[in-house]
Amino acid sequence: MKSLKINLRFILALLTILNISGFAQAQRPSDHVVLISIDGFRPDFYLEEKWPAPNLKQMVKEGTHATGVRGVFPSVTYPSHTTIITGVMPATHGIYYNSPFDPAQKTNRWYWETDLIKSKTLWHAVKDAGLKSASFIWPVSVGAPVDYNIPEFWDAAEGHGGVEPMREQENPAGLLAEMEREVLGKLNNRTFNGDYLSKEDRTGEMAAYVLEIYKPNLITVHLIATDHFQHMEGREGAMVYKSVAAADRAIGKIMEAAHRAGISDRTTFIVVGDHGFVDIHTALSPNVWLKDAGLLEDKADRGKWKATFHTSGASAFLHIKDMKDKKTVERVRKILNNQPQEVRDLFRIVEKEELKEIGADPNAVLALAPKPGVSFSGSASGEGVKPATGGTHGFFPDFKDIETGFVAWGAGIEQGRQIKEMGLEDVAPEVARLLNLDMKMPEARAYSESEK
Repeated sequence: MKSLKINLRFILALLTILNISGFAQAQRPSDHVVLISIDGFRPDFYLEEKWPAPNLKQMVKEGTHATGVRGVFPSVTYPSHTTIITGVMPATHGIYYNSPFDPAQKTNRWYWETDLIKSKTLWHAVKDAGLKSASFIWPVSVGAPVDYNIPEFWDAAEGHGGVEPMREQENPAGLLAEMEREVLGKLNNRTFNGDYLSKEDRTGEMAAYVLEIYKPNLITVHLIATDHFQHMEGREGAMVYKSVAAADRAIGKIMEAAHRAGISDRTTFIVVGDHGFVDIHTALSPNVWLKDAGLLEDKADRGKWKATFHTSGASAFLHIKDMKDKKTVERVRKILNNQPQEVRDLFRIVEKEELKEIGADPNAVLALAPKPGVSFSGSASGEGVKPATGGTHGFFPDFKDIETGFVAWGAGIEQGRQIKEMGLEDVAPEVARLLNLDMKMPEARAYSESEK
């Protein structure tokens, strides 16, 4: 009799757990969200007929899309991606640039590790909810609480492109080898290289394999080719068209995997970017001006420095060695304002209050924002003004070309909706709504709650 009571209690407890699980599933609009970032993603890639993106255009027709998404400042990859997965601005989440400012030396390190993020991420929220996640080549994801993780990471001394540093940071151990065996083939610096579009295929195949086999509730995916080739060739380069097609092909691979796994009707795809792109003709090197004024030296540790600009593409943030040194700040202002008028007209000063309003690095005294067509270099040598080619980003997010894109399709998504005003911080609340996650994001709102 005692054994029977124990068994009945066990059965009742199991039924209770199953009922709770079933109720939770019924409460969320989607069981699987695939969050795909296309680096350098522009709205015209899915709004204009000339771009080869049939999967994206199907999603636009059958789902929801934005005509443009305002980014963060600087509008570069790492702070932008961290805003995407936290729903807060850089001043709050703490990833201010791609590479952190180190007062002691110039550094080749980037913000790689998730524990540098000061805010709760979607990955944390998924884990707290007892759900599963996966991530592939996502910025700031080393050590993330992700069940299947191949983070974006490289050896600072060797530079971009190595596969083995990512393998050393994977979770679980052996995941990359499993995917190489089952779907990818052997990855190395030749077969998984950002200079070639095959990297987009391999990244898409990683996400497709894990979605089909392990069915995680959230997958975050980072595709990079559109950024790489816009830097090289500008907005309309021949390889930019091919890279858009490659990103769309990678998305198609993941869509097919959801179909093969039998979970298409409970899966949502959200495709977003981190920034737009601008063709450039001129590069400014404000640290040359500071060096000439004796405020820093052209050395790895900046020598006996008092002020320096930390640059991020088309932005430059002023850092002072002694934050109480107001005389040096005034000297810098004088240097900037005394530039020849044709140079001074190429940029504006972004004051501390405006940096606070946009949610940028609170440690910067001020920043420089150039006119479209102008970028910044951190170099302290050579000329202060040089010709430049290609494209870049990092601009203050207040004009159309630097806006990024947003497309949502699948379970829980309204059909035929167009969003005219949206910020990058508004992506995470939408993912949280779809998966019924617990996250506090006072700086953002789910797009589904906007314009109604």
